[in-house]
Amino acid sequence: MSYIKRIGIVVLCAVLCAAAVPAAGEKAEGKKRIDTPEEAELFVCTLLGEDPAALDGEYLLSARMEQAITENGGFRVLAQQLAALGKAGEISPAYEGKTAGMKSFRVPCRFALAERDIVLIPDDEGAIDGLVIDLYTGPEQAESAETKNYTELQLALPVEELNGELPGTLTIPEGEGPFPAVVLVHGSGPSDRDESIGMLKPFRDIAEDLAGKGIAVYRFEKRTLVYGGIMAADRSATLMDESVVDAARAVQMLAGQEKIDPERIFVLGHSLGGTAIPAIDLELKSKPVHARGYILMAPGARRLDEIIRDQYDFLAALMPEAESEREAVFADLDRLENPDALKEEDVIAGAYAEYWKWLIGYDAVSLAADIDVPCLLLQGEEDYQVTMEDYQLFRNATEGMDNWIFKSYPGLVHTFTEGKKAEGPAAYTRNGHVSGNVTADIAEFILNK
Repeated sequence: MSYIKRIGIVVLCAVLCAAAVPAAGEKAEGKKRIDTPEEAELFVCTLLGEDPAALDGEYLLSARMEQAITENGGFRVLAQQLAALGKAGEISPAYEGKTAGMKSFRVPCRFALAERDIVLIPDDEGAIDGLVIDLYTGPEQAESAETKNYTELQLALPVEELNGELPGTLTIPEGEGPFPAVVLVHGSGPSDRDESIGMLKPFRDIAEDLAGKGIAVYRFEKRTLVYGGIMAADRSATLMDESVVDAARAVQMLAGQEKIDPERIFVLGHSLGGTAIPAIDLELKSKPVHARGYILMAPGARRLDEIIRDQYDFLAALMPEAESEREAVFADLDRLENPDALKEEDVIAGAYAEYWKWLIGYDAVSLAADIDVPCLLLQGEEDYQVTMEDYQLFRNATEGMDNWIFKSYPGLVHTFTEGKKAEGPAAYTRNGHVSGNVTADIAEFILNK
């Protein structure tokens, strides 16, 4: 897996969601309601089964939901749309939760090509008022739903220049607050709010663990995921547009949220998001709300093209079949030796020339030494993507500065889950969880500042 992933267009499943409208009394007679997780699971099993049309007229729907389903051709057509995810496989037990502040039932489903939750939103009478295809949460969520010590608020981040928004989730601890909070900033490429990598969801792990320790967490869909087509066509886009501006905007938004302490908002960046932290700090210094501190997880210290070369050298040694790809990537990166000769339309390793020129002129290590608030830098010692060399470069540059704390972890890879460097990308193909030692250290850092 390359450090920088090609910007692409992401096709999202359609969402059917109606406003809450009580069902008419005469329509309620004899129709099934959704009042329990078990009833939601039965509904989804039928929807994904051999005869989804059997749901038509069988369940109580709110007036607008019934209109939406009818206009879209009934549940049979919805099932056909879901077939784009591949054949339905494992359907995990449903569990009750909150979606946009409303009671909902989530049914985690594994399809041949993707994993998604099918979310049913009932109204007060048990009529189905919304059906949403959402991010996969997994069967373990059903087991923890009854005991979790936090709530989740669906909170979108406005993007005025695109006349749109980035869907996001604010995880809030139980209690009155106000709570310290942290904004999570993704690594490279189009990433969802959980920063899903293979079977892993490191940002979701961090959000849930920190919320259990009294810290609110905001995570959101990356701009290159939601607006992939627009970003891919923008030849002038840089890391500022990709991550920095949205991170600073999220801090300002979070400061106005109920139960959040506006004077104790932190920013956590992972991988390229960690490299961006010095730029985020500069951006926030021009805003009303500044960060109380920063957490950098596996930030790259060297030039990005140098890091990519090291990655491909490692992968080619591990997997000889990657040698031809390595040679092609290196030939592409060789063009960066004379960045002034690049044309606006030139694309190198999936990014336009302007993106690379900005990065070449950006010295994260030097700027890190100018940050005057507390910083915690964390590194997995088995990480082959961003290595201990980068960790040491940051450490050398901030030596003697008492606002910087450094910690490295044996046995952890780039996602801060357990693994070995020798596994390469295979370490991301199995289930895992961000190390509890890592989230405990992050929590201690935030709570003591």
